[in-house]
Amino acid sequence: MVRTTTILASAILALTGTASAQNYPWKPERPITIIVPWAAGGSTDQVVRVTAAEIEKALGQKIVVVNQPGASGSIGTRNAMQAPQDGYTWTAGAAKDLGTYAVSGLLDTKMSDWQPYLSVINVSVLGANNSTPYKDAKDVVAAMKAKPNGVSVATAGINSSGHAAVEAFTRALGLTYKHVSYDGGNPAVVATVAGETELTTQLAVEQANMIRGKRLKPLAVLSDKPLELEGFGTIPAVTESVAGFKPDANYFGIFVHKNTPPAVRETLDIIWKDVISKSDAIRKYAQSNGAQFAPVAGDAAVKAAMPAIQTTAWQLQEAGKAKVSPETVGIPKP
Repeated sequence: MVRTTTILASAILALTGTASAQNYPWKPERPITIIVPWAAGGSTDQVVRVTAAEIEKALGQKIVVVNQPGASGSIGTRNAMQAPQDGYTWTAGAAKDLGTYAVSGLLDTKMSDWQPYLSVINVSVLGANNSTPYKDAKDVVAAMKAKPNGVSVATAGINSSGHAAVEAFTRALGLTYKHVSYDGGNPAVVATVAGETELTTQLAVEQANMIRGKRLKPLAVLSDKPLELEGFGTIPAVTESVAGFKPDANYFGIFVHKNTPPAVRETLDIIWKDVISKSDAIRKYAQSNGAQFAPVAGDAAVKAAMPAIQTTAWQLQEAGKAKVSPETVGIPKP
């Protein structure tokens, strides 16, 4: 009976083609480290911890998530680059951040140095401190016009998703604002709740709990589509009250250096196809936090993320904040 059961299980495995820790090209012999180059509790930290748990189950090996914030994510990313490229140290974040570090002068790297494994698309929310008079995005536009460089906006710093969002919003409408930078999306959101700034444009996943707890006013999602946030309701699209721009999809995920052994990348390719793309845990996380479940890996991931990389890079160039021209690092103008 035992032998019959074993043969049946083997047959099912052969028919389904489902990979396991026993038949991946790479089987790690010690724990893997994922460096999150942002503060704990932020958008990258949240989704990476959910994703890491899924990969851990597939590989049968412990994955340790380490937060190393600073310099708009470049410190932790640099540490991942400088670690032995043996497949045991990965990094994470928004693809557009990694793809524009060279342009901002924060780190000499580009997307072609990495193999991306993306899991969700995040959207930014124009969130306001409860004591502010703003009722919608139109009120913010009016205030920025009335007080050039006077309306304070908290973000996780240059190269962060929040900064890219407010830059796209204000540049499209010919506005200026007072930028206040923090070491991570969660600290930026907390600062806005505390009244250190009037607004934040950090991601919905970072503002969700404060919005549900009515400690922050969500004026609009910086997208052309409204956002249904579980436990709150609908956050209107900014285009409902203000016309002028359409943000690109902001993909988040894990990045493995191209110099890691091919077996490591082949294994993650299989895991993304067979496990991550079907993950109920990541799908539920996305639904609960105002993100979109969108697993994609390899060349397809680069293609999906490139519009946001191009837009962010050329925003930096046109704002005079680029240290290196996007064209010189292979980023064509959108």
